[in-house]
This record gives sequence, C-alpha cells and structure tokens, in this order.
Amino acid sequence: MVSFPSLPNPPIRDGVVQYIWGAPSIQQSIHGNARPKLCKSSSSSTPPPPVLARYGEDVVLRFNIKSPEESKALAVATNALFLDVWEFNSEWADIRLAKDVVPSLLGLLPSSLHHAHTPLMHDLAQTIYESYPSPPSADGSLQFPSESHRGFSASLRTSPNENNIFFQEYQPLSVIIPWMRLLQSLFPSHVRMINIGTSYEGRDIPALRVGVHPTNSEKPSGPRKSIIITGGSHAREWISTSTVNYVAYSMITAYGKSHWTTKVVEEFDWIFIPTINPDGYVYTWENDRLWRKNRQPTNLRFCKGLDIDRAYGFEWDGEVSKTNPCSESFSGDGPFQAVESRRLANWARNETENNNVEFVGFLDFHSYSQQVLYPYSYSCTSAPPSLENLEELALGLAKAIRYATGETYGVTSACEGSVTMKQKGKKKSE
Repeated sequence: MVSFPSLPNPPIRDGVVQYIWGAPSIQQSIHGNARPKLCKSSSSSTPPPPVLARYGEDVVLRFNIKSPEESKALAVATNALFLDVWEFNSEWADIRLAKDVVPSLLGLLPSSLHHAHTPLMHDLAQTIYESYPSPPSADGSLQFPSESHRGFSASLRTSPNENNIFFQEYQPLSVIIPWMRLLQSLFPSHVRMINIGTSYEGRDIPALRVGVHPTNSEKPSGPRKSIIITGGSHAREWISTSTVNYVAYSMITAYGKSHWTTKVVEEFDWIFIPTINPDGYVYTWENDRLWRKNRQPTNLRFCKGLDIDRAYGFEWDGEVSKTNPCSESFSGDGPFQAVESRRLANWARNETENNNVEFVGFLDFHSYSQQVLYPYSYSCTSAPPSLENLEELALGLAKAIRYATGETYGVTSACEGSVTMKQKGKKKSE
C-alpha cells in the first residue's frame, strides 16, 4: 500500500481527533511516510484462558493438491466435516480444524493425500491474540472501545514511522463510525456519510460517498457514474475493512492536491462500505475472532449465519450448501435470504431508479489469499460478456500492487478458488 498523503493543517486535524477520542498527542508522528502498522506485537504475553479455550487445540494445515480428483475429494471431505477452509486453489488448500479431527479428515481422503499436508500455523491462539489492539484485563476478558467510551486503548503508542493514529491498529465498529462522521465534517465539499440499510440485528450499514459534481460544465448531466468498494463481507477479515477505510482516507485527503485523484473524484462517485456485515464484525470483537458469516439464524439453532458473499440473486446456486447451515459457505434457502445482501441490492436499485446513478464498478476486498479474482464465481464454464476487460483490469491491479509493494498477487476467475465449485467438479448443469 502507498504511504499516507499529508493533510492540510495537520495540527488542527490532530487536535480534532484528540478532542473526540481522547488520544495521546501525535505531533511527533505526523512526518513519517511508512505504511500503517495494524497489528502490534504481543509476543511477550500469552493468550488469556478464553482465547486458549476456543482456539488452543486448533491447527491450520496446508494440503498440497496434484490432481482434480484430489481437489474434489478434499472439498467434499471438508464440507462433510464442516471444516473452516481459508484458501482453496488448484495447488493447495489451507484448512483450520481441531487437532482431534485430523484423523477423521484423513480417513475421508484418498491415500495420496494422507501425507500431503504440513502445519501452516503452529500457535493459532497466539496469532489471534496478537490481532487485538488491547491486551486482556486481569480477569482474562478482552477490552475493546465502546460507544460510551470512544478512547483508543491505553497501549496505543506513537512512532516516528507512523503518522495517523487511526491506522496504527485495527478498529472496532464503535470507533469506525465516529471516524467516518469526522471525515464528513472535515471534508464537507466532497464527503457525505450515508446509510445503505440495516443489518439483521438492526445495526446501520454505514458508507462514505466521495465525489464532486463540477458545476461549470456545459455538457448535459447524465447518470452519475459510481463505483462501490466494500469490505468485511466475511466478518473476521479485519484487514479488508481497514483497507476500505484506508483507500477512502487516501482519496479524500488527496482531492485538490493530486491531479489524478481530483479527476476521478469529479468524474465518479465512490461508495466506500467498510463492512457490509456489521453484526458479524462486532461479534468477532466481542466473542469469536474467527467468525465469518452474518449473525442471522438458520433452521438449525446451533448453526447461525449465512455467507453474504453467496447470498446474491445472480445465478444463485445454493444447492450444495443448502442442506448444511453449519457450512462456512451456507448461502441460505434462497436468493437474498441474508438480510445484508438484500439491503445492498435494494439500495443499489433505488439509486439507479430514483437518483440518476449508473454503477460502473464493484470492488470487494477480502483477505488471506493474495489473489485478484474476477467473475464469474458460480461457473468455470460460463464467461461474462466483458471478460477481456475484467482480465485486463485484474492484471493491472496485480501489476500495480507488485510495483508498489513487491507482493505478487495471482489473477484468476473467482470460480477457481470456490470450494463449492470444487465439490461440483467445476461443472454446472445448463
């Protein structure tokens, strides 16, 4: 990721931040250009009992795959055992499971996979513990900022290499929302906070609309071209939420100073949705760090949640996971059963039908796999009509990431990484 642009009058901006959140002075940190550090090291401390009890017996294994038959067998087995698949591509699959479940998994696999796995994460509980910004209290409970107390954790440290306190650590929803309000207040000329709808549990799904409509154009006003950028569809993927916030912040603060940014802010409206799954996101902070789905009940009382990513109506095909509400990929009993997917679709339809908006782009941030995926995900045999443009855009994104960070991102169709498609042998009945 690129470094933060400098804000005009940084002491004023920092003073406002300190006034609202009671944060320590950051005068000494506003001159750095390093990328923000979102996770602080806690290697000197051990996870508290609640974290150890939930994750202490879990491991993450990587299975190396050599054939389509192995791929399908592994996908079917992980689905049968309700396992948590973190990545699944043509070469390997990363799977989180309890240590005592490993023999059961191997028993369902062909012999060629019995010794094809290696431990990928040796201490899952410690890794999870280090992702939280605040250390536990003396009684072992995790402490997070709340709506009634918006202060950052007492452990927040400033550094000459960090220049924005918001991006030093992951932030809970109770901090993200007032931060979004602050951006609207500081940059009213091109930032507006909007509400996409309400989640299953009644939380707002907040967004920032960034854009400027020049008034000196003699051209007739057509539909306003708009681009949606979302994160947090899968609740535990905190970096996706932080990345949406970071991209929004970078664009907002660069307007009027960067020619390219000014141009795209005037030509498009940008809709930044930090988390389309606020219920799940809050749950990861307060209960289960690795919760993935939303918090909507299913027909099994002990298996809550729908995968919002798979709940949209276009070519909905939930037959594989329909009978398995415990699956991390459960898409519900029908299209748009996940409340949040329905809210986003209804909001987008209203924008196009009543507010003269034309959506021309949709970018959904996820984490872990380092891939740029383009449509379709429901089928590996059907191709979108704009396939060539999508491939060119995906390759361009991967190239930009490599130039900026040195990291290599793979580029492929979304169906190639779909566990559901692996179970179906990447074929779809027509």
